[in-house]
Amino acid sequence: MELKTKIKENYSKILENIQKACEKVGKKPEEIKILGASKKQSPKKIRIAFDLGIKVFGENYVQEAEKKISELKELPIEWHFIGRLQTNKVKKALELFFLIQTLDRIKLAKEIQKQAEKKNLIVPVLIEVNIGKELTKGGIDPDKIEEFMEEVKKFDRIKITGLMCLPPYEEDPEKVRPYFAKMRSLFEKLKPYMNSEFEELSMGTSNDYHIAIEEGATIVRIGEALFGKRN
Repeated sequence: MELKTKIKENYSKILENIQKACEKVGKKPEEIKILGASKKQSPKKIRIAFDLGIKVFGENYVQEAEKKISELKELPIEWHFIGRLQTNKVKKALELFFLIQTLDRIKLAKEIQKQAEKKNLIVPVLIEVNIGKELTKGGIDPDKIEEFMEEVKKFDRIKITGLMCLPPYEEDPEKVRPYFAKMRSLFEKLKPYMNSEFEELSMGTSNDYHIAIEEGATIVRIGEALFGKRN
């Protein structure tokens, strides 16, 4: 099957699932941002997805992203960084990305502040929460999120616009629901102490995005379910 047709079919299925999930909880599908998680996917596939209507894409590695972003520079894509960001890559990341979804340590916040001052930027970020408390993953321990956010608020070049998580992978997406529910309640708990721009909850990937939407996601990061297998 032609690549374009396949991605179009995938996208239709995703839209259908989003519609169903939204109906269940009284939301509008247009309230949900679909982020094309394009790690190891070709510029050609990204272009097809963009033409279908996806305007936000996420990359995990600064170097890989730089090449793609330059190849697709004529498209008005909103690029998000969704991987673990090393401090030595911050300078370049701020040139490439509109939003950093994975702020999870003060050392990184300091570097973002420093580079943003040099470039005279305000940088929107999401705070990554390690909702499953997994040793192998980045993210702030949910029990320490409040003190972490108080620290980050001191950096005037950083604008916290929401939370992000990558819960433990489960074959059965229903098993991930409690993690999403916990993220939602964390988000609700923090919201009164934040400014009005604190509105994004980025959670849910190809396997479980419909559950994430039911539990309050505003951004879902979809890779293989959209593009097919990585190159």
